[in-house]
Amino acid sequence: MIYQGQSLAVSLLEDGIAELVFDAQGSVNKFDRQTVSELAEATQIIQSNSQVKGVLVRSAKSTFIVGADITEFTELFSLSEEEVLAWVAKTSQVFDGFEDLPVPTVSAINGFALGGGCEMALATDLRVADTTAAIGLPEVKLGLMPGFGGTVRLPRIIGADNALEWMTTGKDRKAAKALAEGAVDAVVEPANLRDSALAILKDVIDGKLDWEKRRAQKKAALTLAPNEATMSFATAQAMVAAQAGKHYPAPHMMVETVAKAAGLDRDGALALENQGFVKLAKSDAAKAQVGIFLADQLVKGKGKKLAKAATKDIKQAAVLGAGIMGGGIAYQAAVKGLPVVMKDINQAALDLGLKEASSILNKGMKRGRVDGKKMSATLNAIVPTLEYSTLKDSDIVIEAVVENPKVKGIVLKEVEGVVADDAIICSNTSTISINSLAESLDKPERFCGMHFFNPVHKMPLVEIIRGEKTSDETISAVVAATLKMGKTPIVVNDCPGFLVNRVLFPYFAGFSQMVLDGADFVAIDKVMERQFGWPMGPAFLLDVVGLDTADHAAGVMSDGIPERMQKIDNDPVTCLYKAERFGQKNGKGFYNFGVDKRGKPTKNAADEAYALFADHVAERKEFSKEEIIARLMIPMANEAVRCLEEGVVASAAEADMALLFGLGFPPFRGGIFRYMETMGLDKFVALADQYAELGPLYQVTDGLREMAAAGKSFFQQ
Repeated sequence: MIYQGQSLAVSLLEDGIAELVFDAQGSVNKFDRQTVSELAEATQIIQSNSQVKGVLVRSAKSTFIVGADITEFTELFSLSEEEVLAWVAKTSQVFDGFEDLPVPTVSAINGFALGGGCEMALATDLRVADTTAAIGLPEVKLGLMPGFGGTVRLPRIIGADNALEWMTTGKDRKAAKALAEGAVDAVVEPANLRDSALAILKDVIDGKLDWEKRRAQKKAALTLAPNEATMSFATAQAMVAAQAGKHYPAPHMMVETVAKAAGLDRDGALALENQGFVKLAKSDAAKAQVGIFLADQLVKGKGKKLAKAATKDIKQAAVLGAGIMGGGIAYQAAVKGLPVVMKDINQAALDLGLKEASSILNKGMKRGRVDGKKMSATLNAIVPTLEYSTLKDSDIVIEAVVENPKVKGIVLKEVEGVVADDAIICSNTSTISINSLAESLDKPERFCGMHFFNPVHKMPLVEIIRGEKTSDETISAVVAATLKMGKTPIVVNDCPGFLVNRVLFPYFAGFSQMVLDGADFVAIDKVMERQFGWPMGPAFLLDVVGLDTADHAAGVMSDGIPERMQKIDNDPVTCLYKAERFGQKNGKGFYNFGVDKRGKPTKNAADEAYALFADHVAERKEFSKEEIIARLMIPMANEAVRCLEEGVVASAAEADMALLFGLGFPPFRGGIFRYMETMGLDKFVALADQYAELGPLYQVTDGLREMAAAGKSFFQQ
């Protein structure tokens, strides 16, 4: 052993080969400050050892290196630009130092080599991967760009076009594809990885492969003719503009950096990369997307911990109600290998539920994601039935009947009389109180809410709602079942609308009031989509939700929180509902829906909607984009703060993830709490105060006012 650190060690093998092995104390290898420091020390020791003729880099774990330690980013990125630049420049120079060793280097890649792990492999002269390897530069998903030489080395190894596609999408490559694109030099079976890499390294040492030429290529300017370069980078910019849009600066910065660095050597190119990295690190988008990553880790960690504590194993599920939602839930269970009974009171509904599952599978087959075997196995795992007796062996029953408390109460009582004493019963409700539904049951401790979002197969979130009498054992088992179904569980406490809908309906109320005040709903949608970044504006979203559903839910919210959510007089949503304009489901709402001559869906602002509102709205006027955003987002933010203060949700991070996964909150904004923090809590309070005369939804809480005055954060550890 010629070097021993906490994260890596170097041994001198026979034939003068130094074997550098990453083996961190945790479950995976990653580049934290400690590991970077040790790599620098190990490199110096290798360089000063005259016996070393070549270096093999590998991992002692089941994966190579997963990347940088993102938990360090929040603290690092809060430093000044000069300090961040000094850090990234010093770190990238460690990789340069390794690349400059006077002997050939080979990396043996197993499992994930992502971000900094990929950059470590790129710093070696040759790369051997095993068939389990996945290699990539996913920094764009954090609002960042590679910072340790990725934008410099990858284009010079696989070409600028391929490299920019890797980096701007953040998608990793399996070993075979990486080999085909030239990112690795050989792919072998896992059992042969080390021996094969050693054999290649020995060939290089013996002069059978020209490692110096390969290294020189990585350190030189890109070999692109002027016309080729212009065409290549213009195409890349156009693709990024079309796919990422204006809200995500990272992919734009990557193309710009690689283009500017094309005629420079390694050191010049790296200086540009360092500068680009710093600009992104200090951007709001990076702050938001790093925050999402950390929040996602928190949510996943909580889910795994709760699932691990589960004492009941869910082997058989049942769904009551076989419509679109029930069919979607049944599909989701079955496709993940959880057998499910789908019960309804009429055959037509069962046929609809099975049709929903088949439709999802058929779309998957058309896209090549589902084969006949998968389709058959999934449909065979769904057992349709008209009889309650078929539910007797179910470990969990998910009620998904009509959103009516009386009907749900009757169904839940009937179910309890059929299933085993230890079976768990859940209600898929979007707004109805779990505590009130629990009154129908003799054993409310085994009952909770399990709120899926539509369409079930696409929406990752499941809100698990704890009632006053729900046991910890029930929550743990339902979390485990949710994870088994491939969904992200977030546990909240019972209240009207739970978390997601409770914060959504104040947003809708702000929208409705603006329409009554003379705003054009199309103009509002455009601002909230194009400027704020929602996947759809409020009018379009209401049409998708269903105006009948939205009006009913608004009534539930009004009954539950009358001090803030009383239904608005002449609410445009209610006007449309009463006129039997239900939105997408019957082709008419705020918009009229149809298809064009090619069969593609169409959406046009409905003259009929404007006519319905005419007697109730003020004279048409234009509002600034800033006012539109403020009047819709302040009520949502204020209600989210109340949910946190009341303990409906346990943390700001979980609330942000719930809105991201349940509503499609713009990722570059990071979630509702991250949005407020990016603005500055003091500035948010001042903004809300400007609109205080609009009513209770615009009043900030005393707690938020105190936090803003004290300079506190919702994300302080």
